[in-house]
Amino acid sequence: MRKLTVILALLLCIGFLVAQQTINFQSADNASAYTYSGSMNNVEKLKINTYIWGQIRQPGLYIVPDDTDLLKLLSLAGGPTEDAKLNKIRIIRPTNNGKKVIFVNLKKYIDTGDENLIPVLMPGDTIVVAGTIWYAVTRFTSFVADVAVLITVYATLSTLNK
Repeated sequence: MRKLTVILALLLCIGFLVAQQTINFQSADNASAYTYSGSMNNVEKLKINTYIWGQIRQPGLYIVPDDTDLLKLLSLAGGPTEDAKLNKIRIIRPTNNGKKVIFVNLKKYIDTGDENLIPVLMPGDTIVVAGTIWYAVTRFTSFVADVAVLITVYATLSTLNK
C-alpha cells in the first residue's frame, strides 16, 4: 500500500508540473498591424488582429475588418456566456507609451441602446470579459470539493496501510 501512495503522489506531482509548463512566443515587432484584404465597392479594406478572452463562447484570435466594433466582435465569438460580467468589459489597447485599458459597460448599452457606448476596435486590442462573482464562487467551491476528494483518498489510503 505504501508503494501505491508513493505512486499516486508522484503522478500528482507530474500532473502539476505538466500543467505549469508555459510556451514562449516571439513577437514580430516589425509586422504590420493591418492586413490588406482587397477592395469592396471600390473601397480598400484592411483587417486587424483582435483577441477576446474570458467568459465568451468562442474565445481566441479574430482577424476582422478595421471598422469592427466591440459588439460585432462579441457576436462573432458566439456572444458572452451566462457567467459574463457585462458591466465592466476591458479592452487592453497597445499604444506608443505601453498599454491603455478601456472599460466598457455593455449592460448599459443593452438597457439604453446608446451606440456611443460601443467603441471601434484597433489593431492588437485584447478584450477581456470577466466572470461574475457567482462564477468565482462556483469555481472556488469546485476547487474546495476537489481538494476534499484528494484528502479523503489520502485518509483512506493511510488507514488501509495500518
